[in-house]
Amino acid sequence: MEYRELGRTHRTVSSIGLGTWQLGSDWGNVDEKDAVAVLDASVESGVTFFDTADVYGDGRSEEVIGRYLAANPGHSITVATKMGRRVDQVASNYTLDNFRAWADRSRRNLGVETLDLVQLHCPPSSVYDSDAVYDALDTLVSEEVIATYGFSVEETSQALAAIARPGTATIQIILNAFRLKPLDEVLPAAREAGVGIIARVPLASGLLSAKYSKQTAFAADDHRNYNRDGSAFDVGETFSGVNYDDGLAAAQEFAALAPDGVSSAAAALAWVLQQAGVSTVIPGARNPEQARSNAAAGSLAPLGEQFEASVQGIYDRYFRASIHSRW
Repeated sequence: MEYRELGRTHRTVSSIGLGTWQLGSDWGNVDEKDAVAVLDASVESGVTFFDTADVYGDGRSEEVIGRYLAANPGHSITVATKMGRRVDQVASNYTLDNFRAWADRSRRNLGVETLDLVQLHCPPSSVYDSDAVYDALDTLVSEEVIATYGFSVEETSQALAAIARPGTATIQIILNAFRLKPLDEVLPAAREAGVGIIARVPLASGLLSAKYSKQTAFAADDHRNYNRDGSAFDVGETFSGVNYDDGLAAAQEFAALAPDGVSSAAAALAWVLQQAGVSTVIPGARNPEQARSNAAAGSLAPLGEQFEASVQGIYDRYFRASIHSRW
């Protein structure tokens, strides 16, 4: 496993982390025993970065991780959580009092005194321009409630606004072979500012595994079923916002690019890792085998310039016209 500095947190974390949205049952139910097996397999494979949120299973994901940390003292795991999505999405809810209450709940769930990294969870755009918001986050740092803070964003413009602020340690953004816009400005700006990039949805909700078809059925409580039209949250979080049928076709073309013996999913993760400025990539895993496979992708040889050019070509043919201007 390769390890990289995570921006202004100045922590060193694994280049492949673990996204734990699925442990909160938002991808279909996951038994806690199975969730712990995923955490175990990840750590055994060298993963030292878990990403969670207070809204994943309304705190269940944080609680599972908290019990895991307690059962494994002496660990070197950095846990990033997120806050802000348990209330109406209006800027007036982003206050110091609410931040304190949300952080206290996450501290209880995770069983820690100080949260390693707290990210505002895709807040309204006006939040990124509010001096009071950054002052409030700085206050929590000074009080050692949180060690560092960052932002999980939907749009590149939001990322750029947050990167410009001196206290922002990290930006979490959707980046995968079907979502290339962050390469234009966000990654260069983050590199220049020393801000870490946490790449989420690296497999486009599984599309880039090239294992789905038009007949694939998703559980009723899986966001890949109930949020295809964006009725629950930003549609860009589900299949990266691309048309499902187009995504299926593009995924087959992408899979054909993978080197011999390398799965499409592994190639997709390696592609993200090889973008200059990426600190860590956070695929989810539903079982230990997926967790181990994801971690192993971090050690793949460079995919090369031709691979990069082919990814750009797939994006241009299938997605640029429909999604590049949206996020």
